[in-house]
Amino acid sequence: MTTTATREIPYRQAINEALVQEMERDATVIYMGEDVAGGAGREEQGFIDSWGGSFRTTKGLITRFGSRRVMDTPLSEAGFIGTAIGAASTGLRPVADLMFVDFVGVCLDQILNNAAKMRYMYGGQVKVPFTLVTRIGAGTGSAAQHSQSFYSMFSHIPGIKGVVPSDPYSAKGLLISAIRDDDPVVFFEHKLLYPETGPVPEEPYAIPLGKARVVRPGSSITLVGVSRMTRLCLEAAETLAADGVDAEVVDLMSISPIDYDLVLESVRKTHRVVVVDEDTPRCSIATDICAAVAEEAFDYLDGPPIKVTAPHTPVPKSKPLESSYIPDTPRIVAAVNRLLSSL
Repeated sequence: MTTTATREIPYRQAINEALVQEMERDATVIYMGEDVAGGAGREEQGFIDSWGGSFRTTKGLITRFGSRRVMDTPLSEAGFIGTAIGAASTGLRPVADLMFVDFVGVCLDQILNNAAKMRYMYGGQVKVPFTLVTRIGAGTGSAAQHSQSFYSMFSHIPGIKGVVPSDPYSAKGLLISAIRDDDPVVFFEHKLLYPETGPVPEEPYAIPLGKARVVRPGSSITLVGVSRMTRLCLEAAETLAADGVDAEVVDLMSISPIDYDLVLESVRKTHRVVVVDEDTPRCSIATDICAAVAEEAFDYLDGPPIKVTAPHTPVPKSKPLESSYIPDTPRIVAAVNRLLSSL
């Protein structure tokens, strides 16, 4: 990839830029969801594109591409996500906006039994280039029904791909790849990352789905981060470096497929691993990676794989309890020190 210009922009803007560039490139790309274009009846009330969705990632799309390609939908996730999946199977390349991943229960049948299985059940004769964008993560005081992560649920479904960008660069590149892919892809945006800034090329670029990356090389221990947890792993690595611990940080980027090869390569070098995952621990991405390491790299380990996750509870509304619920940098550092001291 040749870059012509790189500037520092927020995660939110990187997502918006990916949508604009893909909609300009391909007239079959459409966007639909609740309030993504300003709300029902916006034209009659004299306002268009008043906010650009609940998280302002779609601002400017309606005025640029019109109401035939950017559509406010009724408050029926089952209805408009089913519509998007049907549109994907008949020639369009829709992006559907599930406001919070917590709402997946009301449209899971469409995702689980239609999007994920249609291409397989038709023997490859039908493509389903459907992208579901949704939000994950606690930390906004939004309580138990608007703060969950749930990406592990999607990873469990054959036929669904899933990506978890951790910074503006990965957000733009992964969303472009998701939209261009001919299979269903879920794009998980972490709510606390929207204001975070980072270098992003102006031109379109695609990051391959199913690949992790090393964002900090090291030799003492591997820290694997998922979404926002990668940033915390980087912070923990800086803290550990002051004590002579050289941590390597792997940004998972994809929860389906998972790049086991890169994780295992890192662990075989460092001989230790801590996986940091904001989701609840049972049947989680962290649990899966720890199991893979134990199965495939056991002879290289100098200690057990360790996971740092949220507890197996609903997300608390109380701000102090919510802060304790979310994995943080001190917990990661403590897990590393506990592992190193046990050797």
